[in-house]
Amino acid sequence: MPCNNIWENDMTKLTSACGLDCTGCECYLATQSGDLEQKKDIAVRWSKNYDANLTADDINCAGCLSEGPLFSWCGKCPIRACAFGKGYQSCAECADFPCPTNEFLYSAVPAAKENIEAHRK
Repeated sequence: MPCNNIWENDMTKLTSACGLDCTGCECYLATQSGDLEQKKDIAVRWSKNYDANLTADDINCAGCLSEGPLFSWCGKCPIRACAFGKGYQSCAECADFPCPTNEFLYSAVPAAKENIEAHRK
């Protein structure tokens, strides 16, 4: 079940602690649709791209801020752990944003940082 979070404005809906748009993630979409073939395809590609050993069962996520299933990385994500550890839903609430903890993501996915910045205004 997708997250019903409070982080909405006219620019973007925040669905993760870091600012990634979970609703656009292929793992999230495959979980929502229940498409086993799509999950298998994602598992093969992500295993190759990220030097992992994933199966279709691993491709199961309802979004970072949801109470539903999370992709295995979400449970290990240092950004999510940091925000939640401080009692925040996202980096948007943190006075230290941006910081070394989220730098790796924002250099690779600038849109995630932009989403957080939009929620800080």
